Amino acid sequence: MAGSLQLKPFLIAPSILSADPLAVGASVDALKGDFDWLHVDVMDGHFVPNLSYGPAIVKALRRRYPDAVIDVHLMVEPGEDFLDMFLESRPDYLVVHQEACRHLHRALSKIRAAGVRSGVALNPATPVELIKPVLNIADVVLLMSVDPGFGGQSFIPEVTEKAVTLCQLREARGLKFLIEMDGGVGAPNVAQVRRCGVDVAVMGSAVFGTPDPAATVAKMRALADGE
Repeated sequence: MAGSLQLKPFLIAPSILSADPLAVGASVDALKGDFDWLHVDVMDGHFVPNLSYGPAIVKALRRRYPDAVIDVHLMVEPGEDFLDMFLESRPDYLVVHQEACRHLHRALSKIRAAGVRSGVALNPATPVELIKPVLNIADVVLLMSVDPGFGGQSFIPEVTEKAVTLCQLREARGLKFLIEMDGGVGAPNVAQVRRCGVDVAVMGSAVFGTPDPAATVAKMRALADGE
């Protein structure tokens, strides 16, 4: 499959949802700077049945890691109502769910107008066809490979077909958005994820649940490259 798809450099985004909640900074420090993005999951207990971080954690991460690429994934409803507070925290990427936005085009346009890269996320059962009209204003498309709300779930392999479809759409339309996958990505499947055209792999427990997170990230890169 790799021979038929144009692959971009592969990035790994550790998710702080799986970090020690009493020591997030120490958990990130354990990566020893060996990460491409930091992924922040924001959950409201409404769109998904869990609660997590607010804008304060994004601001704290920005202060502590000023050069980090911070990727904020809003699992909140309605997505538009949370944009201002998170735009003020200055993430690099702000991702909203197709399923949670009444006016997706408007939301993505607002994110970009604020100088932040825009993203749209899809739940596993949501087809790619629903976001075709906004792909030209999306900087990243995040494919959930588990049902959102909790870390440590099993990977849904059928979602890789959506990555292939997006990669083909990107090539056919000459677009530049990145393809990100979130949920259950780890050693058993990271090479498969890579071959399907995914550019950014979010990893939570697969990284932070190991004794040496920095070494684990290096191992995941090697596995993705078929080494």
